[in-house]
Amino acid sequence: MAAVSIRRIGIMTGGGDCPGLNAVIRAVVLKAHARGWEVIGIEDATNGLIDLDYKAPRGNRPLGPDDVDDILTRGGTILGTSNRSDPFEYVVKKDGEQEVIDVSDRVVANYHALGLDALVSVGGDGSMRIAHRLADKGMRIVGVPKTIDQDLGATDYTFGFNTAVQTATDAIDRLRDTAISHDRVMILEVMGRNAGWIALCAALAGGAHVCLIPEIPYRLEPVVGTIRRRRESGHPFSIIVIAEGARPADGQQSFEGPRKLGAMPKLFGAGYRLGEALQPHLVLDLRVTVLGHIQRGGSPTQFDRILGTRFGTAAVDAIAEGKFGHMVALRTPDIITIPIEQACANERRVDPTGQLVQAARDVGICFGQG
Repeated sequence: MAAVSIRRIGIMTGGGDCPGLNAVIRAVVLKAHARGWEVIGIEDATNGLIDLDYKAPRGNRPLGPDDVDDILTRGGTILGTSNRSDPFEYVVKKDGEQEVIDVSDRVVANYHALGLDALVSVGGDGSMRIAHRLADKGMRIVGVPKTIDQDLGATDYTFGFNTAVQTATDAIDRLRDTAISHDRVMILEVMGRNAGWIALCAALAGGAHVCLIPEIPYRLEPVVGTIRRRRESGHPFSIIVIAEGARPADGQQSFEGPRKLGAMPKLFGAGYRLGEALQPHLVLDLRVTVLGHIQRGGSPTQFDRILGTRFGTAAVDAIAEGKFGHMVALRTPDIITIPIEQACANERRVDPTGQLVQAARDVGICFGQG
């Protein structure tokens, strides 16, 4: 693709926040300014393009090197984010009722009103699908993949995942101390949506005894058997890691009420459901900890800082080379670009017969089977 003339670009962060977003913003701003480009930060995902006065005067704003000087180590995103700003299904109130409308034409018009020559969209699978549809409407977009869930199949790793696993592993280490002190069964519920990567990797790194993930529906009897065998062998405590999307073999995933208009279904209660089912079969005390949004916050690990920086600089290169409608991705050891449409095609899930699961089985981790 031929190089294009670029004067001003925008950058926005969408979907759930995660450690490493600021590393991407910093890298884009520094490299773009080195090329002589202006950078405009878009507030709260596409909200800043749906309404140019959104959160003014703090909202959409120019970003220079001084604005990103100290953000590399910070979690979250200085631009804010949203998982309820899909311009193709935007929720508005009309006559006291909520309804969904398409405001994508307004987004395109405001993109041009800001004088943007290109836009960097940082987000997960939902954000990439939105970016693909906006690209089809003529916007010059380059995507940067982001999710703690590690469920985008087009890239070896997404930034945020490594930090989330470290946070979950730290939680296991702390729960182990109190579990040993009180001879308890500790259940730790972690995020991940429909993918069990955080649960599996944290269970391996933290030495958990049971790991329950969406890809392997569990039965209660093997879990009870693992806890009893440990107690009978002189280890009257157990650590269980359960992904929020895990489900029993004879049941469904746990959700918090009906799906809200314009929002994703909210997984909720997997850990407490397991605890309620287990307690009648145990003589040991049991506690449930839901790690929740703690996994999304905090300073990113060095891996996520480096990957976010590499993605940000690669996105600027992609713009300079005219690779619009593409997303940057890690194909170890290189950063490549692929069509956004291809990036959204495959969800990365844990392979129940893969080496990582087998390694966990080899060290005695129970997956609720057998």
